[in-house]
Amino acid sequence: MNARGALGKYGETLAARRLAGAGMTVLERNWRCGRTGEIDIVARDGDVLVVCEVKTRRGGSFEHPMAAVTPDKAERLRRLAGRWIQTHGGAPPGGVRIDLVGVLLPRRGAPVVEHARGVA
Repeated sequence: MNARGALGKYGETLAARRLAGAGMTVLERNWRCGRTGEIDIVARDGDVLVVCEVKTRRGGSFEHPMAAVTPDKAERLRRLAGRWIQTHGGAPPGGVRIDLVGVLLPRRGAPVVEHARGVA
């Protein structure tokens, strides 16, 4: 694994902890759907299925992690959520929500983990 991959994996671990700490159940991490893409975290929040994109950045980098979900990325996440639902037996009663967890790793100090619900 390269440094970028290790950074992303670390951020996803922090994100999964944050979601679990908020009472969610993490169902899967890094779910792949052929060439369509990958869902970083699939979780359940009560009766809502949560598709979660995780973006991790080091302090001082150009873009804040929470700015990383473009309209194209949001559309891809919606398509992936549909594929996940198809392969796992249908939508839950509470529907589907797309969340973003941004992880910022400053040069010094603890990581900053932000969770935004319903971003797309």
